[in-house]
This record gives sequence, C-alpha cells and structure tokens, in this order.
Amino acid sequence: MMKRVLAAVLLGFGLTAGAVMANVEDEIRARIAPVGEVCVQGEDCGQAAAPAASASSGPRSGSDVYDAACTACHSTGAAGAPKKGDTAAWSPRIEKGLDTLISHALNGFNAMPAKGGCSGCSDEEIENAVKHIVEASQ
Repeated sequence: MMKRVLAAVLLGFGLTAGAVMANVEDEIRARIAPVGEVCVQGEDCGQAAAPAASASSGPRSGSDVYDAACTACHSTGAAGAPKKGDTAAWSPRIEKGLDTLISHALNGFNAMPAKGGCSGCSDEEIENAVKHIVEASQ
C-alpha cells in the first residue's frame, strides 16, 4: 500500500514537473522567436512586404543638414568648433574663402571629421550646410 501511495505521489510530481517544463520551454521559444522575416524582392512575401523606398527629391537644404549633423558641435562649441552665428569666430575663417571652408568640411579639419561625421551626406549637401553656417555667421 505504501508503495502505491509513493508511486502515486511521485507520478503526480512527475506530471507537474513535466507540465512546468513544457510551460518553460514554450516561454523560452517565445523569447527567442525571430522578430521579423526577410522578404527578398521578387519573391511572393504576402501582404507584409514593405513598399519600395521612394527616390530622394534631391539634396537636402543647408538648414536640414546643419540640424541633422552639424548642430551637435557648431551650436555648443564642442571640440573648439566655432558656433554658428558667432561673427568674431567665423570672420577669419570666412576670409579664407568659401572653397577652403567647403574643403575643410568635406575632408575634415582639426577635430572635425570628414563631412562632419555625416557619411550619408552628399558633397552638395555638405556644401549647402557650409553656406548655411556662413550666411548665419557674417
């Protein structure tokens, strides 16, 4: 009789442990499930496929590029960057000519990295940003 009770208790623990383990495994599977799926262009991916990216309407304005990339240093003076609008700081730089300022912005100068760190900016966008800063700093 004692063996049957012990067997029943152990069986109960085993079933409970098995149910708990199954629940834990389901939780683990849910946590490590892929966040999304890759859909290769040309394959039928169902309705979840994202629309194709639209072409750019052209280069961004100097103001837009400044706000996105230049403002971090040129609004605070970080690493010795002259602040936009600071005529005294910009005058000697502007005297060197716009071509020099654009070259420095494109290739980097002192602590400023090439393109001011905006690797996704075109040369024309960097030129627009330089012109924007110069106009505001004369």
